[in-house]
Amino acid sequence: MADNFLERHREEYEERKARWLSGKNKLSTRRRQIERPDDESL
Repeated sequence: MADNFLERHREEYEERKARWLSGKNKLSTRRRQIERPDDESL
């Protein structure tokens, strides 16, 4: 039953984690700059 079960799941976990972290880094660079008017009282 053990038959590399833990090793396989650890590898799958590391792959998912790497994809999640790379996606997380991309989101932080995609933020838009909000254009604010010169007069803040509007």
